Amino acid sequence: MKESSAVISLGSNINARRNFESALQLLAGYFKVGTVSSFVTTRPIGITDQPDFLNGAVHIRTEKSRDEVRVILKQIEDQLGRDRSEAKFGPRTIDLDIVVWNNEVVDNDYYDRDFLKKSVDEVLNGQIS
Repeated sequence: MKESSAVISLGSNINARRNFESALQLLAGYFKVGTVSSFVTTRPIGITDQPDFLNGAVHIRTEKSRDEVRVILKQIEDQLGRDRSEAKFGPRTIDLDIVVWNNEVVDNDYYDRDFLKKSVDEVLNGQIS
């Protein structure tokens, strides 16, 4: 199977640095992990009465399909204690999403959230082909 390239966004506002570190270690167990962006602090969107978020992005390579990667990301979120009963924009231990798949933007948040665009661009501009 052909190797694919993806950029995964990371977000957390519960023990964020520890959860980012754990998520990156778990991702490395499934994928070839490349460049990791700087981490930025952002105000919550939607539900504003909660701690600020830490956000970033990571470049991965994999022979898995996009759907398989999505399932693994959800498993990692669950492993790190993601509570899916919380509101969509509520607090979270970790949020992992595919933003770019094989150089195609597949998450419209890329266009709406400047911090996400900057993190993705940092990863893609810093990646080694």
